[in-house]
Amino acid sequence: MIKVQPGIPIARPTIGSAGLTGTWRVLRPVIHYDRCTRCRLCFFYCVENSIDLEKNLYPSIDYNYCKGCGVCAQVCPTAAIEMIKEVK
Repeated sequence: MIKVQPGIPIARPTIGSAGLTGTWRVLRPVIHYDRCTRCRLCFFYCVENSIDLEKNLYPSIDYNYCKGCGVCAQVCPTAAIEMIKEVK
């Protein structure tokens, strides 16, 4: 066990550190289902595991955990995922 000495700053858990996206996301992925071929590449490459597959295998994004990194849009072969500016 590490003993913390008094006076040393310690980070406290926040929404972002618990995995939830805070208010700092800049870009948001939007899925164009008419272009989606259900290849599931976005699901496999999502670094935050925030993309789930619905019963019909179309992807859905959990915006509570999506950080807006854009990896899903980069790997999508049909450009079905577009990164748009986050509106606050």
